[in-house]
Amino acid sequence: MAEKAKREIRIAELRALEPAGDQQEMIVEGRAIVYDKPTVMWEWDGVKYYEVIARGALDGADMKDVPFKYNHSDAVMVMARTRNKTLELMPDNEGLLIRAKLANTTAGRDLYELIKRGDIDKMSFAFTVLEHSYNKDTRTRTILKFKKIWDVSAVDTPAYQDTSISARSFFEAEAEREQKAAEAAQLRKLLIAKTYL
Repeated sequence: MAEKAKREIRIAELRALEPAGDQQEMIVEGRAIVYDKPTVMWEWDGVKYYEVIARGALDGADMKDVPFKYNHSDAVMVMARTRNKTLELMPDNEGLLIRAKLANTTAGRDLYELIKRGDIDKMSFAFTVLEHSYNKDTRTRTILKFKKIWDVSAVDTPAYQDTSISARSFFEAEAEREQKAAEAAQLRKLLIAKTYL
């Protein structure tokens, strides 16, 4: 039975660009995805679980209508969007670079100023996975293909709970499988020992 794809969130860096010349545009950019860089996603009982995004994982991903949000919130107005070309998603050899032209609204100006001052310097992206693999020896999940990029967001406080929930949903299951396998192996040894005693 196929497992339903779950929306996941990851954190990256974001910065404001200084307007060039007489331009008053409020442009922010960041690198949302970095390929081939293992990251510790979860640690349980001293054991670290890693995730790495494979080079080319964005190939074929649905990125047709991606909004730029604040804290992934549907309650706050959209700050930019790929559909109207105020948000650019630029896959390259290193991963995914984003560039957003914020609207000249109160929310847009406020967000730009907070990014410019460094109060908000992180971004996050929400996604679903099409294909992944897991190496039990290195405890590394490799995202091979993204199915969809749902949004990219400026975040004031990284969504630790969301990240933890989405990361733990995969990695906690792997840790639990490992623990159950170790317990089953120990039980088999005990039963074998009792048989011969």
